[in-house]
Parts: sequence; C-alpha cells; structure tokens
Amino acid sequence: MMTQVDSTRRSFLGLDSPGAALATVGAIAVSAAAPMGSAAAAQARNSTDVDILNFALNLEYLETEYYLRGVIGTTADAAFRTSLGGAVRGGRKVAFSRPSHDGLFRNIAGNEVQHVAFLRSVNGTAAIPRPVIDFEAGFAAVAAAAGLPDFDPFANEMNFFLGAMLFEDVGVTAYKGAAKMIRNKRILEAAAGILASEGYHMGAVRSVIYKMGDRARARSIALSNLRDTLDGPQDFDQPVVKIGDKSNVVPANENGIAFGRTPQHVLNIVYGNPAQGILQGGFYPEGVNGRINAS
Repeated sequence: MMTQVDSTRRSFLGLDSPGAALATVGAIAVSAAAPMGSAAAAQARNSTDVDILNFALNLEYLETEYYLRGVIGTTADAAFRTSLGGAVRGGRKVAFSRPSHDGLFRNIAGNEVQHVAFLRSVNGTAAIPRPVIDFEAGFAAVAAAAGLPDFDPFANEMNFFLGAMLFEDVGVTAYKGAAKMIRNKRILEAAAGILASEGYHMGAVRSVIYKMGDRARARSIALSNLRDTLDGPQDFDQPVVKIGDKSNVVPANENGIAFGRTPQHVLNIVYGNPAQGILQGGFYPEGVNGRINAS
C-alpha cells in the first residue's frame, strides 16, 4: 500500500535532472540555537533533505499511534494493513465527554495517518521504519519529572488533551526549526503544509485545555516547564496561560512568530534527557531511526 516507485518520488522531489539530484543529496550546514555536541554537529554537517523528512517521520509515527490508540482504539499497523516497523507499547481508548471532542481527535488522527503515508511515499525506499515506541515508560517519566504523579494521558479526557499538547507543540516547533535546513523547494512547501496542519491541531487542543479550567491550565504549565528544562538554555516554551487568566493559545514571540527547535532539542524532549549525545530514552527506548538520532 505504501510502496511508491522511485520515478514518482524523483518527480515530486524535482530530481529529474542530475544537477538537481546532486544539489539535494549534498551535505547541508545546520545552525543550532545552542552549541551542539560532536554527534549532533556531525549530523548537522551531513544531513540531507531525505534525512530531515525521516527525522520528521519518527515524530509522525509517535503522534499517529497516540491518536489512533486513544481515539479509535486501533493501531497504525491495522490502519495501514501492514507492519510499519518496531513494536509500540501502551495506549488505550479514551472516553470523551462530548462528540465534539471525539470528532476533533478523529480529524487529527486522520491527518497524522496521512502525514505518515505522505512522508513514506516521498522518501520511498529510503523511508525509515517505525522505531520502537513506549508510551508507558515515556509518560511515566514525564509524570515523575513534571510533578504530576497521576498523569496518564489514556486515563481520562483532560490528560489526553494534555498529552496531545505535549506532542503537538513539539511537532510544530520541530517543523519550524527544520525549515531552514531544507534545500528542495517542493519539500519545503510540503513541510510548510504539514507545519500548518500541526499548527491547527495545536491551536485547537490548547484552546480546549484553556477552557477546561484551572486544573488543566496548571498541568499545562507543569508540562511546559518540563520541556523548558530539557530543550536547552532558552526559555521558549509557553503554557496555555500567560498572566492570570489570560489565554495563550498561540505560543509566539513579541512579533507573533512561533519559535522553532533544532532536531537535537526535539530529541532532548522525546528522550527525556537534556544532555548532549543521547541516543535513546523516554518514548524511544531504542532511539529514533535515521541519520539524525543524537541529541
């Protein structure tokens, strides 16, 4: 179902000419928000557009499994009717209080499935398989580090929205941070479209969390603070509230522009470790797949 012939992939990438192909597969320089360790620096020097899309695919696998399991009670393997790769541990169907919440997440789940299908088709035979994913260990670590001992996103509706915020915010900033790394304009345009979709998801999820009241808002602050302790020295991350009851559906700077994260800072968060050179942990007990894999 997901296999695409190389000619289709080359046509989308705009690689029908040898010159275009050489330009795209060449090494590109990547600037980071903070000094990188040696492993991350080596990745930055040698990353290609294919590597960047594969890095994004790791995150899309994670989001797809989260929504399919929590909203529909199924798996990505069942949705795609094939094994996508590594095993996935944890996750179960959540009971929603109203049809609008169920409908919102069904919409998001469908988009995430499409993102996985699209990225796999663009990278063709170079697309990575799904890495091993562990929701149980990942969220247990998040709960302990954030000071939320009862935080299980699959236990109730509020926690599921908060878990979605944990992933969606990271996804949006990951695509924003990767934009400057992409050389091929057609890939950049597609990535911008995925970023827009994730932005819509994030805004919808954060607005519902804000409306849920003080307890949900307080938990969003705890999760935001946790991400800030993991992703470098900058204080970028923002919860769904600013001061008092003022909402903060869109985490942006003074110019109304959303911030970005480097792949290494994204990995710091999903591995649950702020150190440089980390290769696994958190939601990815065996690490992510592909050439961009070290924090």
